[in-house]
Amino acid sequence: MRLALFDLDGTLVDRTAAFADAIADLSHDHAYGPEIEHWLLTELSDRADRRDFDRLRMTFQLNESAEHLWRVYVDRIAAAVTCRPAVLDSLKSLKAAGWSIGVATNGASDIQRAKVRATGLADLIDGIAASGDIDVRKPDPRLFELAAARCGTQLTIGDWMTGDNPETDIAGGYHAGLRAIWVRGRPWPDSLATPHRTVDDVTEAIDYLLTHSTE
Repeated sequence: MRLALFDLDGTLVDRTAAFADAIADLSHDHAYGPEIEHWLLTELSDRADRRDFDRLRMTFQLNESAEHLWRVYVDRIAAAVTCRPAVLDSLKSLKAAGWSIGVATNGASDIQRAKVRATGLADLIDGIAASGDIDVRKPDPRLFELAAARCGTQLTIGDWMTGDNPETDIAGGYHAGLRAIWVRGRPWPDSLATPHRTVDDVTEAIDYLLTHSTE
């Protein structure tokens, strides 16, 4: 069985829009002013975990517990995040073609799994490895290895990684022995080797896997 690993945020799901909506909802629900909302938008723009809300409480002397604020944020993100129907349909086709599908993602375990459940991806993927599971982040090969293990297999020649981040997804996939497809968006660093394939959308990456699965 061939293995296809995917990044989550910016590849399978749209974190950017969900993040802005989640922060707006959290700020509104707790009557936070623009200063706190701006802090959240700035400090959590790349990623968020439970410890960020300890910093939030200390910075603004808030009464709510960090655990409560974190849970609210996770719930708001899960409610706002989306995976386009075209992506879900493409993954269904990949699965029907006999591929094992995994997710290798940087991020806190609970929030990444909440996104997977909320978007319907949970029904299509065989395993997920989040950096919060083992405190190891992409591009460390161990996260890709864990994703494969969660899918009930191990990394082998001919397996693929698809993602939007050149350093963590593509270079990380190379270091783990994977072929890699880059979903164009971020600037490509001149220092990195070119990906095996470059696409504009993850659905194109899946189409490529389906049509070149014997290569």
